[in-house]
Amino acid sequence: MSLEASEYIKHIDHVAIAVPLGQMDAQVALYQQIGFAVVHEEEVYGGDQVKEVLLRVGDSDNLIQLLQPLNAESPVAKQIEKQGGRGGLAHVAYRVDDIQVAFDDLKAKGFNIIDPAPRNGSRGTKVFFMHPKSHTTEGSLGVLFEFVQEGAI
Repeated sequence: MSLEASEYIKHIDHVAIAVPLGQMDAQVALYQQIGFAVVHEEEVYGGDQVKEVLLRVGDSDNLIQLLQPLNAESPVAKQIEKQGGRGGLAHVAYRVDDIQVAFDDLKAKGFNIIDPAPRNGSRGTKVFFMHPKSHTTEGSLGVLFEFVQEGAI
């Protein structure tokens, strides 16, 4: 049974920004000057290899995730390298009620899912990523998508 995305996507969870090594503190300070508040910090190992700082604007659910690579093997480090050493948009993440339902539906529709199955993400979430060259026959979305089932925050 094919679902409509509106049946399981609730809203944008966060927008992730890649931050070059050594620039995290300065980036956090700039976001704080704008009015964002740090709500979570974590070093994420496994395949991600990033330091994450999550910021919230006001009392909203709107989040920015700053990602700084922990080493040269991090996918974020490779993205920054491809961008000539500059940071920038890493991905857009969408909140879902049930990560497995979203995973199964998108995979069945022919989307290029990077993860073999939903996995543990930061802050107690369950996640999976969808490739920017997203569909096997229909073309590209042009940006990395993450799907997130709510965790601790």
